[in-house]
Amino acid sequence: MGDLAKIFKAYDVRGVVPDELDEPTAEAVGAAFVEVTGARSVVVAHDMRESSAPLAAAFIRGVTGRGADVVHAGLGSTDLLYYASGSLGLPGVMFTASHNPAQYNGMKMCRAGAVPIGSDSGLTQIRDLAAELVGGTAVATGSVIEKDLLQGYADHLRKLVDLSAIRPLKVVVDAGNGMGGHTVPAVFDGLPIELTPLYFELDGSFPNHEANPLEPANLRDLQKAVLAAGADLGLAFDGDADRCWVIDERGESVSPSAITALVATRELAKHPGATIIHNLITSLGVPEIVREHGGEPVRTRVGHSFIKAEMARTGAVFGGEHSAHYYFRDFWFADSGLLAAMHVLAALGEQARPLSEMVSAFSRYHASGEINSTVADQRDALARVRQAFASRGTFDELDGLTVSGSGWWFNLRASNTEPLLRLNAEAADETKMTATRDEVLAIVRRVSE
Repeated sequence: MGDLAKIFKAYDVRGVVPDELDEPTAEAVGAAFVEVTGARSVVVAHDMRESSAPLAAAFIRGVTGRGADVVHAGLGSTDLLYYASGSLGLPGVMFTASHNPAQYNGMKMCRAGAVPIGSDSGLTQIRDLAAELVGGTAVATGSVIEKDLLQGYADHLRKLVDLSAIRPLKVVVDAGNGMGGHTVPAVFDGLPIELTPLYFELDGSFPNHEANPLEPANLRDLQKAVLAAGADLGLAFDGDADRCWVIDERGESVSPSAITALVATRELAKHPGATIIHNLITSLGVPEIVREHGGEPVRTRVGHSFIKAEMARTGAVFGGEHSAHYYFRDFWFADSGLLAAMHVLAALGEQARPLSEMVSAFSRYHASGEINSTVADQRDALARVRQAFASRGTFDELDGLTVSGSGWWFNLRASNTEPLLRLNAEAADETKMTATRDEVLAIVRRVSE
């Protein structure tokens, strides 16, 4: 067993197998999960990593050893687990390390109805109790039922977004050898979509590229395939398929902020005046467009537990993040990469313009993207930046340091797990964005020297 404090993050569990996360630890977490949540039955799913099924089995032993039953969904995406939790009314656990390299694994936990469990809503208690229970033994008194939920999940998504009447579309999907290769065929079956699959073989060693669409290098194969096929668009999923990145017909990336604005307008057309959640490093264009369409934008911290909590508090119909996570009230306030992709397909297929032209109205500013800098002293670096911009903008510390001026802003946030500062900058013109980005980076990186 490794240090549980190291692998329990703000809103999930993640670590290297077996050095940090092993089967005895997973079993202890299963027992602690039952004790903390009071669950009588738990739904469990796992991704395609080599360690996922054994870790899930160990977790199940911990659950049944505490007298609770298990609905074992087997292979699934994270949003399939959320569907299971919501439709069955059960707390759930997904075994995945999302986009992390092959040697990692982890757990994403939720209460019944896909309500997230984070450090301030039960995860810390589960960690502390699991540390006490590691190495203990218990007789399994709970039952395990195997249940295939893939078709139910696919049917549910297709009810939320009807693609049956769109114009025929050519779509390239890069599953990155992750769970999109399992879920996409089930959802797209019978729809007017000509699918070109890339890396649909489930393989947790990720032989082609990492399943992390935020890294531009991992999009190159998809971009080439879109151009070669003359496709209308490309979709890239991360390892557990809860995030989706969009490529237009020219092979160019579409900003997640533009996708957030696009989906927001669709949701507002169905729910006039509704609330839309966006995190604080989403483009300024998002709240502008939401207001223009009669909605109420609400800004929140970065991270899915914060987004989901704010959605539940406000009753928001939709939320979007820069990291290509998209959240839906109709999906138990949970995130689904495939559901977001279906909204894009519906919007594109309901009109004749190419994707690049359609989304241009949702891209108003020039953004730096997220840039990481290794620093020895995060607080000192932030203080230096704060001093440098003291007289040039307004300050906001909702999450890290946000400085805003006329037509520009930047956010500098410390990583929770690494000695990194993460910078996002945006401005109305590219020259101003570049100058702001470079000035902040020069200050931050001088501190690290």
